[in-house]
Amino acid sequence: MQEQVTIGGRAIGREHPPFLIAEMSGNHNQSLDRALAIVEAAARAGAHALKIQTYTADTMTLDLNEGEFFIADPKSLWKGKSLYKLYQEAYTPWEWHKPIFDRARELGLIPFSTPFDPTSVEFLESLDVPCYKIASFENTDLALIRRVAATGKPIILSTGMATLAELDETVRAAREAGCRQLVLLKCTSAYPAVPTECNLMTVQSLRELFDCESGISDHTMGYAVPLAGVALGATVIEKHFTLDRSEGGVDSAFSLEPAELKTLGEEVYRAWQAIGMPSYGPSTQELGSLRFRRSLYVVQDVKAGELFTEENVRAIRPGLGLAPKHLEIVLGSAAVRDVKRGTAVSWELLKGTKNERI
Repeated sequence: MQEQVTIGGRAIGREHPPFLIAEMSGNHNQSLDRALAIVEAAARAGAHALKIQTYTADTMTLDLNEGEFFIADPKSLWKGKSLYKLYQEAYTPWEWHKPIFDRARELGLIPFSTPFDPTSVEFLESLDVPCYKIASFENTDLALIRRVAATGKPIILSTGMATLAELDETVRAAREAGCRQLVLLKCTSAYPAVPTECNLMTVQSLRELFDCESGISDHTMGYAVPLAGVALGATVIEKHFTLDRSEGGVDSAFSLEPAELKTLGEEVYRAWQAIGMPSYGPSTQELGSLRFRRSLYVVQDVKAGELFTEENVRAIRPGLGLAPKHLEIVLGSAAVRDVKRGTAVSWELLKGTKNERI
């Protein structure tokens, strides 16, 4: 069993409300003021954590505008850009990290980041981040994973595109290098993703196979996928977040706006509350409803000594009489006294051979 995952003093697990991460990514649109506004909006919306990404275009790729370094896929949100230009547009300047983290902490958010190379890990260590996120595209970069694990801090790792064999290798590398608190996120690395590609049963599988916490990094629109994930045991939910999709941004098309993130947080919490444990019999709230079950009632006046029949006894609401299962015993028994219509049938009303066998 791995250690209890704790991030910024907040415990992560199925006995705790799901940990909701607002991912800023490049939605700051190269404005520090907008970045800080996103932090403030995430806090107001009820997120527990604010995540950014730590890289530069030069640490990510080469400054080439051709071949595999150019995005030509007509279905891509970023068609017509080189990788280098995309990362130049999306990256969060390193000098912004401290003011972003400081503002997040002031507002009660837990700030952290995704590093993409050893230099970014060193930089984030200087800012005392409480945990690290590994992106799907880096989940096979074992050298990076070992460097992050060596910090001894919790790792949240997206599993997008990884085969089971690759994940096994990655998890082993992380644990051997010092990771004691691991969260694996089921992620579909498509932007945006569609629900039919999410395969959320993997959330349970990840937990069982790797003895760790599991959750979802979700790129679909709406709330259905995170809610289903929580029902399947997801303890961490990550969603991209922006102030206003209409204002653009590299990830704005699949990011939630403030009111949507607030609704997601509320609904995720309700879903978590509803899971509970296997339970049978009336709940506390249901106890008052027991009186409205069906039970046996006298539906015609009955004289003392008269037999109870299908004409004068029926199973109706409310539930203050004998249970309907006793109808066969009641029928053919005689009334011990006069019984008015609307009287709940009880054993005390019965006499005769059938009553004597009870």
